[in-house]
Amino acid sequence: MIDFIFGESTAPMSTVLVRFITGYVFFVEGIQKYLYPDTLGIGRFIKIGIPFPHVMIHVSAGAEIIGGALLIIGLLTRLATIPLIINITVAIISTKVGMFASKGFWPAVHESRLDFTMLLCLIFLLLVGAGAISVDNQLAKK
Repeated sequence: MIDFIFGESTAPMSTVLVRFITGYVFFVEGIQKYLYPDTLGIGRFIKIGIPFPHVMIHVSAGAEIIGGALLIIGLLTRLATIPLIINITVAIISTKVGMFASKGFWPAVHESRLDFTMLLCLIFLLLVGAGAISVDNQLAKK
């Protein structure tokens, strides 16, 4: 298990592109939860019924900011994907499932496209690792 998380990645160099865009999206979304608390942060968590919103906003934003930054530099990549997978899964369940029930298939599919893209990118990075251009790869070589 330790080798899986910290071991050398055999993923191609182009994995850096998936890692960077995925990390970037989570990093900026986490920051925006604090910049726009009424619409993207605590206010939104209260509106959609997230339990303990005053605590969970920090858990969610913290996972996105820290996990996103780790993905961008390629440090602890596989480990960083785990809380982000949980985060995006909760986001899909808490927002898109209700939308599907109330607005129908196509509006829900349209609104969930980024969420599902991020989920699949995270699963990809969990499976293949950070790739050749990463801090993880440099540490694995030492």
